[in-house]
Amino acid sequence: MTTTENRPLALVTGASSGIGLELARQFGEHGYDLLVNAEDDAIHPAARDLSTHGVRVHAVQADLATDEGVERLYSAVAAAGRPLAAAALNAGVGEGGAFLDTDLAAEFEIIDVNIRSTVHLAKRVLRDMAARGEGDVLITSSIASTMPGSFQAVYNASKSFLQSFAEALQNELKDTGVTITSLMPGPTETNFFHRADMDDTRVGQSKKDDPAQVARQGFEALVKGRKRVVGGSVKTKAQEALNKVLPDQAKAATHRAMAEPGSGDK
Repeated sequence: MTTTENRPLALVTGASSGIGLELARQFGEHGYDLLVNAEDDAIHPAARDLSTHGVRVHAVQADLATDEGVERLYSAVAAAGRPLAAAALNAGVGEGGAFLDTDLAAEFEIIDVNIRSTVHLAKRVLRDMAARGEGDVLITSSIASTMPGSFQAVYNASKSFLQSFAEALQNELKDTGVTITSLMPGPTETNFFHRADMDDTRVGQSKKDDPAQVARQGFEALVKGRKRVVGGSVKTKAQEALNKVLPDQAKAATHRAMAEPGSGDK
């Protein structure tokens, strides 16, 4: 990972596809070398794809649902031999369906990946950045954080945690030279809904935002030091604005209409 070039280093988790892959591409196209992570084998061809125009890419296949996986990734950061200029804590998983019917292990995985791994990795990289007095961190939240997630109860709750976590860190670190930005996408064209067993839902079958657009908006917000950005289309931004005024009961009903199993057939 060492280089004689004066290129900053960025870490991107969940980088084998979707928003994570596009975030990594944004960093690479703007002069960063990359350390990319995912739990699946697809991270290796993704890393090869990102290795263009002098971008040095190191792939770390590690399951962030485990403490061992997080520590393995952080060890790779420490072994890079240079400071981590930016980190996009983007890895996340979901599970659709009625809470009474979903598998408990799947719900625990959401908590482990979305919440636990983000807190764990943030603890490691933010201490390093604060000690240096510089660094940028992007946390992928969601507009799901703004509404009760009927039929995605644990997923939406995990994103609400991340949004609150990001906002708290922004205040704590405001005098350190470290910036924290939350990226809040809406439904985006990735493998998320298929992996979450939501192909038969209205949201699963709907037109979704372009992950490249979401990633570009997130990267631009990060480098400008913005606290948050709603990523995606005008429709997504309008939904997030509406959620600020709708009562929670109405938002829960709206989410049910989009995420209830079989709603795509109605």
